[in-house]
Amino acid sequence: MTQQINTETAGLDTLHRLVHGKLGFIFDLDGTVYLGDQLVPGAADVVRLLRETGKKVAFLSNKPIASREDYARKLNRLGVGCTADEVVNSSLVLARYLQKTRPGALVFPIAEEPVITDLERHGLRICEDPQRIEVVVVSWDRGFDYRKLDIAYNAAMRGADLVGTNPDRTCPMPGYRLPDAACMIAAVEACTERKVDPIVGKPSQIMLQEVLDLLNLEPDQCVVFGDRPETDMLMAARAGLTGALVLTGVTGPDDLDHLCVRPDLVLESVADLLPVLQ
Repeated sequence: MTQQINTETAGLDTLHRLVHGKLGFIFDLDGTVYLGDQLVPGAADVVRLLRETGKKVAFLSNKPIASREDYARKLNRLGVGCTADEVVNSSLVLARYLQKTRPGALVFPIAEEPVITDLERHGLRICEDPQRIEVVVVSWDRGFDYRKLDIAYNAAMRGADLVGTNPDRTCPMPGYRLPDAACMIAAVEACTERKVDPIVGKPSQIMLQEVLDLLNLEPDQCVVFGDRPETDMLMAARAGLTGALVLTGVTGPDDLDHLCVRPDLVLESVADLLPVLQ
């Protein structure tokens, strides 16, 4: 059930308190820092100025179809200075979660190569035999087909765990959206009559803890900038971070009266921080 929210974009006084009151600045990528291969205007300057004022910066993405190294290269190409160690994405979080909870397990991935690579790097073993599979990983997979669904179904019927990377229905692109991992998760849940659980990406606290560990900060010292109420803002609200909703991705001005989660503040874009930082 949605809340009726009349939300205005944040003023300069609010942004001044935000910038000077927080130590960690966590940025979603798609829809917040860039759209496709188009940088959100002002985003690179915001990140640069935050670093110059001594703030800690991290990038947090649910998107599992590229590695953290890929995301760092893309950010640098677009003018946002970044190292791979500053990026946390759902494929990395999933691999670390399984390494801790199911070390060395036989895993069947409904996923693309970056997820598979992260799994193997963390000691998980890829398997397509439903009688031996211990964990089915369900992720965004543009090669998803009936063969994969059939293997996942039969493995699940034999007791394999079902774990997901991210719950996003779509991924924002310039002028359009792409079906995301929720579509594959829905297919697996429909045939198995089981929930994919946990889903480690936002709004999961599993992913949040990874980025807090990276920054070495407490939740109340950080702010999350994102374009999705049901992932970015919900994660912040559950854990006591400040949630700043931007209107450059899947959420637009017409959506503000019907948000599922109330953000702490709303920005036209991350570039709204520039007057305070400059």
